Amino acid sequence: MRTLRGFLTTFIATIIIGLTLFGIYIFLAVNEPSVPGHDKVCQILEEKGLYYKEGSYASADPKEATTEEILIADATEEPIDDGTDDDLLVDAGEEIEFKAKAASSTKPEKLIKSAEIIVNNEKVSPKNFKPWYNMDWKNGAKYTDLQGIVTFRGNNFRDNPTYGYANIKKGEIKENWRNNTGALTYGDATWSGSGWTGQPLVMTWDAETKAHMNMHDWAKKKDDLHEVVYACMDGYIYFMDLETGKETRPSINLGFTFKGAGALDPRGYPILYVGAGYTSTKGGARVFIINLLDGSVMHTFGNDDPYGLRGNLSFFDSSPLVDAESDTLIYPGENGVLYLMKLNTKYDKEGGKLKINPKKAIKWRYYGARTTTYKYWPGMETSAAMYKNYLFIADNGANLLCLDVNKMKLVWVQDILDDSNSTPVLSIEDGKLYLYVSTSFHLGWRSSSTATIPIWKIDASNGEIVWHTDYECSSVEGVSGGVQSTTAVGKNDLDDYIYVTVSRTGGGANGVLACIKKSNGKVKWEHKSAYAWSSPVCVYNEDGSGYVFYGTSAGDMYLLDGKSGEQIAYRPLEGGTIEASPIAYEDKVVFGTRGCRIIGLELK
Repeated sequence: MRTLRGFLTTFIATIIIGLTLFGIYIFLAVNEPSVPGHDKVCQILEEKGLYYKEGSYASADPKEATTEEILIADATEEPIDDGTDDDLLVDAGEEIEFKAKAASSTKPEKLIKSAEIIVNNEKVSPKNFKPWYNMDWKNGAKYTDLQGIVTFRGNNFRDNPTYGYANIKKGEIKENWRNNTGALTYGDATWSGSGWTGQPLVMTWDAETKAHMNMHDWAKKKDDLHEVVYACMDGYIYFMDLETGKETRPSINLGFTFKGAGALDPRGYPILYVGAGYTSTKGGARVFIINLLDGSVMHTFGNDDPYGLRGNLSFFDSSPLVDAESDTLIYPGENGVLYLMKLNTKYDKEGGKLKINPKKAIKWRYYGARTTTYKYWPGMETSAAMYKNYLFIADNGANLLCLDVNKMKLVWVQDILDDSNSTPVLSIEDGKLYLYVSTSFHLGWRSSSTATIPIWKIDASNGEIVWHTDYECSSVEGVSGGVQSTTAVGKNDLDDYIYVTVSRTGGGANGVLACIKKSNGKVKWEHKSAYAWSSPVCVYNEDGSGYVFYGTSAGDMYLLDGKSGEQIAYRPLEGGTIEASPIAYEDKVVFGTRGCRIIGLELK
C-alpha cells in the first residue's frame, strides 16, 4: 500500500508540474509578439548584426549572458548588460548622412590654380566626364571583413592598424623574434631596412586560397597561420608567420625601394598592390600589382608618366584603397597624379587562377596656386581617406584636399601651411564627420630655424578648422621636424582622445607623444622621449581598457596607459632607429627598423 500510495503521489505531482510548465510555455508563445517594443528591440539588434534568440529572456544572473544570446529583461528597456561593451562585441561602424560643400574660406580656387581629368590618356572636360563607377564608401569598420590588416592604418578611415584584442596584465613588452633585412643603394642614396611609413600587413588566408599559393608546406598546413607581408626598402617583399617570424614562402625581390605600406585586396583576393618610393637601376619608380598565388607581377603603372608634374619624382609612398563594388584601385602618386583603375579582376578560388585586365584608367592632376620650382609642390605622399563619394588627402603643397570622386571635382581645399606626411584620419562624432591631420616642417619654406606645427581638427563637410593645437618644431637638412606620423584616434575607453607623435620639439633630438582631447584640442598629457616619425597604435583589452604603443628614433619602445599617460612598459631596442609604423594583431606587434631588422613583439 505504501508503495502504491507513493507511486500515485509522485504521478499526480508530475502531471501538475507538467501542466504548469505547459501553461507557461503557451502563455509565453501567445504573448511574446505583444511585448511592448519587442519588434523595435529585434530591429536594433539586427542592425548591429546580432539576433534575438527565442526564449532568451532576463536571467537572474546577467553574467550568464553570452555574446550570442542578447538577453532582454523588458523590451521597453535597454538590453541586459552582460558585463561587456556592445561596441566591442560588434563594431559595425556608424553611418551618417553626409554631403560636403566649400565654405567661403575653403573654396578650391583660393589654393588650386587648375585641375585636369585624363581618361585612357585623353583629356576630358568635367562636363563630359562619365565614370564607370558610383562610389559610396562606408564607415572604415566595413572596409573589409577579413581577419587581418590590409592597408595603411587598416581601412578607408585610416583609423585602425589593429585586429582583435590584447590581454595586457603584466605591463611587459616581450620580443618573440627578429628577422634580418638589407639595404639598397642607388646613386648617392642608400635605403636600409624599413623607414617611413613602412607599415607591415597581415592576412589570415583561408585554406582554399592557401592550397594554391607558393607557400612552404608547413605554412599551408598551419590552420591558424597569420601571414605578415612586408615590403621593405631593400627591394624585397618578405613573408613571415606572425607567431614565430618563420618564413612562410620565398621573398620577392623587385629591386625597388618600398617606403610605403602597400595594400592587400580587401575582398580576400590574393593580390598585393605596392608602390616604389625611389628610382632604381631598373628604371623609374612604379606601382606593382602582384599575384600572391605565385609571386608574379601582373601589372605595373606610373613610371615615367607623361602626365606627372614632378619630372622624375614619380614616387608612390601612399597606401592604396580598393573599391570592392566597382573593382577599382585608387592610388595617389607623389608625381601629382591620382590614379583610378578598373581592374577587371577574375579569381577562381577553387581552381587557383587569378587575372586582371586593367584597361580603363582615370588620372586626375592639379596645379597649386602657390606652386614654384622650390616650394609647395603638387604630389601626394600621404594616403587617402574616403567616405561616401569623397576622397580626403594631404599633399606636398600644403593643401588638404576634398575631392568628389564620382565627378572628379574638388569640393574644398584647406591651407595646412606646409608639406604634409600625415595621412588624414576620419572620425564620426555626434553624427558629424571630422578629420584629424597635421604637417611637417619643410626646412626653408616658412623658416630656416623653427616653425609652428598645428595639429588640426577639421570639419569634413566644409574644410573649416574646428580647433588647432600648436607645437614649435625645428628641422635640419634631411631630418624634418613636426608631425611625420598619422594620428591614432581613440576608441572604447579612449574615445575622448587622439594621440599624436610630434618630432623635434623641445630640442632637436626630442619629441612628445601628445594625448589631446577631441572636444576642444586641449592637451591632457604628454610623454617626452626621443622624437618619433613612427605612428602610435592604440591597443585594447577586451574590456575596452586602452593602451598606446609607440617607437622612437632612438629605438625606444613604450607602452602607456591611454587615459593617464602612465608608462606601463619600456624596452630599448637593439636594431636601430624606428621610423616605420607598427601593426598590432591581438597581443602581437610587428614593425621594421632602419637597422635592417623586422621585430615581432608581444604585449603582456
